[in-house]
Amino acid sequence: MTIETFADLGLSENILKAVNEMGFEKPSPIQEQGIPPVMQGYDVIGQAQTGTGKTAAFGIPVLEKIDPTNNAVQALILCPTRELAVQVSEEISRLGKYMRGIRIETIYGGDSIERQIRSLKKGVHIVVGTPGRVMDHMQRRTLHFNEVQMMVLDEADEMLDMGFREDIESILKEMPEERQTILFSATMSKPIMSITKRFQNDPVLIKVVRNELTNQNIEQVYFEVKPQAKVEVMTRLIDMYHLQSLLVFCNTKRKVDEIVEELQLRGYASEGLHGDLRQQQRTNVMSKFKAGVTTILVATDVAARGIDVSGLDAVINYDVPLDEEYYVHRIGRTGRAGMSGRAFSLVARDEKYRLRQIEGYTKVKIEKGVIPSFEDIVGIRKARFVDSIAAAIQEGDTDLYEDVLEMLRHSGYSTEQIVGAMAKQIMGVQKDNYANGNLAWEEKRNDRMGSDRRERGGDRFDAGDRRGRFDRDDRRGDRAPSRSDRPASRNSSPTTAEPGMTRLFLSVGRKDNIQPRDIVGAIAGEAKIPGKAIGAIDIFDKFTFVDVPERDARSVVRAMDGNTIKGKQVQIDIAK
Repeated sequence: MTIETFADLGLSENILKAVNEMGFEKPSPIQEQGIPPVMQGYDVIGQAQTGTGKTAAFGIPVLEKIDPTNNAVQALILCPTRELAVQVSEEISRLGKYMRGIRIETIYGGDSIERQIRSLKKGVHIVVGTPGRVMDHMQRRTLHFNEVQMMVLDEADEMLDMGFREDIESILKEMPEERQTILFSATMSKPIMSITKRFQNDPVLIKVVRNELTNQNIEQVYFEVKPQAKVEVMTRLIDMYHLQSLLVFCNTKRKVDEIVEELQLRGYASEGLHGDLRQQQRTNVMSKFKAGVTTILVATDVAARGIDVSGLDAVINYDVPLDEEYYVHRIGRTGRAGMSGRAFSLVARDEKYRLRQIEGYTKVKIEKGVIPSFEDIVGIRKARFVDSIAAAIQEGDTDLYEDVLEMLRHSGYSTEQIVGAMAKQIMGVQKDNYANGNLAWEEKRNDRMGSDRRERGGDRFDAGDRRGRFDRDDRRGDRAPSRSDRPASRNSSPTTAEPGMTRLFLSVGRKDNIQPRDIVGAIAGEAKIPGKAIGAIDIFDKFTFVDVPERDARSVVRAMDGNTIKGKQVQIDIAK
């Protein structure tokens, strides 16, 4: 049967009325393929990225199966971040607008748990939440699953990357055996497949991956930039292309704050979004950005999950993403609905290889751009200044201000001086250290790691089961895991990792008073991996090598890059 409309899916009149009101004309591929098997009660694995319409693909069947007369939780939907949980809850509420009596509760860290408890006690039918807060309610016995019929894991790969695997498995074990389990993920990694084998029953596999990277509406360009000049280059691009709605991506929370501060000092309306913000702060930031009060939103990949903002002029990768998939998610936020968009990447010398990996992964050649010069930006701002003055003259009502010129002339200034000073004030372009400098790095490369490796006297440790206690951040509530301990050893080579491990390079060493326990504590605390999983540690004068499990290497780099150990900022990468 050919499915042309939502009515062809056999949905209730109330759902069809809401779908029509929301402006949906035809089901997206994931909705067309996903809704029928979910409605029929099958377990489903859906491979789909953000923006493909997957929320409706599971949200509509969830609503259709709820019994409003049964005052118990009948569906649980897990999301990796509070933003996505709120977005999913809001969309399901819109889909269920005309279905009377269905109550939805969103639970996540940062919101009052007492308020959530009161709401759960009154009775809700659908719970949308983050794993950490769901676990908190489980332990408090304020959330009961004995009547849950449907369990949905949304963006399961992201939840695993954030270290929620144990929580997810604990929650799934609490579910009734006779339930329906729906899993959506952008990738089908081994950990994802392991969960499907353990907790799903003969699932139907649906693969609908939106291919943003073949979108001809997105101009993709990279610029070779010295790290310290990235903000300068970014502002030049903003001015050159007159970008009015811009999303800037960084790899670390610290970098988000630094960029926002510098942009605001330069007069750009910018706000930051990352995991350390309270929910009210996040809501305020997004409200201002959607309203156009803020033109530049600087965010980490995790914090930007679930954000759906239409009409973006461009996406700027301030940091090259550590995962090729993140590049797909990032640039897919511009150039939507047939509109044109731009994706600019600012590439430092040590990020060039990651850009090449992205090109290999996407099968798309990213063109190298030329950094606009200071003179280019002055010329552009002059032209816009002239246009704005001409427009003001055309509008009229300037009589009240015409004596200003005469007043300034009486003070001894020429017309040229007056106009020049006004242009300088309004345009805001002033020469600085970057005005006449070369902001691009030169192709000739000094191999920092090669020279560092020639140092001698490295101290070697095996961190494998070092015992300690490390706090998690608010994504996982207040629980802290314990670690086991074992003595240090000196068995492996300082230049190669043991089988199953990946060797990482850290830009701190003995001269920074770094001890093995500092390395273990930082990695375990930030990357959410057990201290016992960390392998050999080689500490040299200026740098350190550390072995981590291959499966965790990327998440460790993501979590640690730009963070500090004993007050020293750390650069981290996979050792070459």
